[in-house]
Amino acid sequence: MFSFNNRLFARLRSALSTLQDTFRISENTFLIILAVIIGVLGGLGNYAFRKTIEFFHWAIFEQSAEFFGYSMDEWSLARLAVIFCPVIGGLLVIPLLHWFGSDLQRGFSGFLEKVNLRGAKLRLRPIFTRGLGAAVTIGAGGSAGQEGPIAMIGGAIGSQFGQMFKMSGDRLKVLVACGAAAGVAATFNAPIAGVFFAQEIVLLAAFELSSFTSIVIASGMATVVSRALLGNHSEITAPLYTVQSYWELVLYVILGLLIGALAALFIETHYRIKDRFTALKLPKLAKPVLGGLLVGVIGFVFPQVFGNGYEFIETVLMGDQLWEQPAWYLLGALVVAKAVATSITLGSGLPGGLFAPCLYLGAVTGGFFGNLAAMLFPRIHIAPGAYAMVGMGAFLAAATHAPMTAIFLLFEITDSYEVIVPIMLSCVIGTAVARHFKKDSLETVELSRAGIDLEAGKERNIMKSLKVGDVMEREVETVPEHMTLGQFARFIEKTHHTNFPLVNTKGELTGIISVQDFMGVVFERDLMDLVVVKELATTDVITAHESEDLDQTMRKIGYRNIEQLPVVDRETHRQLVGIISRRDIVAAYNRALMSRSLEDK
Repeated sequence: MFSFNNRLFARLRSALSTLQDTFRISENTFLIILAVIIGVLGGLGNYAFRKTIEFFHWAIFEQSAEFFGYSMDEWSLARLAVIFCPVIGGLLVIPLLHWFGSDLQRGFSGFLEKVNLRGAKLRLRPIFTRGLGAAVTIGAGGSAGQEGPIAMIGGAIGSQFGQMFKMSGDRLKVLVACGAAAGVAATFNAPIAGVFFAQEIVLLAAFELSSFTSIVIASGMATVVSRALLGNHSEITAPLYTVQSYWELVLYVILGLLIGALAALFIETHYRIKDRFTALKLPKLAKPVLGGLLVGVIGFVFPQVFGNGYEFIETVLMGDQLWEQPAWYLLGALVVAKAVATSITLGSGLPGGLFAPCLYLGAVTGGFFGNLAAMLFPRIHIAPGAYAMVGMGAFLAAATHAPMTAIFLLFEITDSYEVIVPIMLSCVIGTAVARHFKKDSLETVELSRAGIDLEAGKERNIMKSLKVGDVMEREVETVPEHMTLGQFARFIEKTHHTNFPLVNTKGELTGIISVQDFMGVVFERDLMDLVVVKELATTDVITAHESEDLDQTMRKIGYRNIEQLPVVDRETHRQLVGIISRRDIVAAYNRALMSRSLEDK
């Protein structure tokens, strides 16, 4: 299959190259042509991905219900069989994890790292392996979303075209962003949201007119293809939004505060559960099965947590029949159940995205809040479904730190100008609160743990990935603090260094002296045997630790404009263990840069 696709890409490359040479097409125009093709393929990829999810849902869920004779709407002993549906998904994913583990294990955070720091060179194979793995997970009931995987699939398609024509890193990033925008736009029938997803999340809000034009075209083409194949409707259908009273804006502010705090709590909980799975002393391939079993147990009690949850989101948004029941109990419980089920699904190694779970958590949180507000303020005639709708966008904005994507997604789903003010208030406030409690978004926590800051750029991240202990010189020429100036004069004749750490009898750092410090008294012969070097040395010494990264260390060197830093142990801050120089740091950086360049080829 892969050889067939390679031949197909080769023929397409030949045709496009001929077109470019014949008509002498400029680079920007050629980029737009590629954006059209990527948009079409992104729309087709979304269609294939959806149909694959539907197939596994039919094969596992619907066939299980038919065989055992149970309904998800009724309690029965036979419904216990639903517990094993996600387990089947975990079993089906095992071969993919075994043979193509590298394709499935790095999620959207790994995708962002490759796009922004590693040249945006993505392989072709994960288009199929990761897509299939995510489809199995969601179709079997795993609590995950399809938007992250489809964005990665679209991004990989864009990267393949860029690599095909040997485009530069910046152009390659634009084509990856075109593919990601196409995937999201086709999923929600929301071309503007797809554009802002690519600009705000994939490209880290780096705006250029040329890239923006290509992304808009790719997003629009994907939407056209999706509408032709699936109809002119979004994955989520929402009722028309209306403002009952302008006093409700106060409630939307409160909702934003609540959702911001919950989004920060979800980020913390998600990675704690993920860490627990990582620490489990089980075979790696057994963890998806265990995760599927735990999700099945949660789903037996709360079947609404299964899959991407779009159907239940629509129920909450419509909400007329739902509010006749004590719905706020159910919605309050689902906030916890869905968060835990999602964390278990992804933490156990099952592939999937976090976009849909964020929409789900926002919808049930907003519905819960709206229902309580309706009981407390009956004169305003509050529609709880409207709060579910705004909550959906606010939670997405707060968890991903991408308010513009959420605002335009809600605008396109509702097709209502009246929703703009409430959603802007809730999204911006929710994002600010979430950032206050959690610096990192849901997708960048793992990168920060690895010392990677996407906004810092490639060069600085290489420096942050290297540690002082791996670069420093451990054999240090030291000077005893009681050495006389005469002895020091004879000492420096035999060395090529210019700075020397001073140590006491215990090997502890007490200062640093340079040849320049000594030159001021070199002609004072009377002092040579009377004065010790410590009297000329700098005792307020800036030091480094073995566990520090080179970015921190280079900042210290630059602050004082010095060439070397003594390295001391972290416990006592006095015991000398090595020394690191500006030259050592530059050499280590060059080696790492060369190594990464070879890896990316």
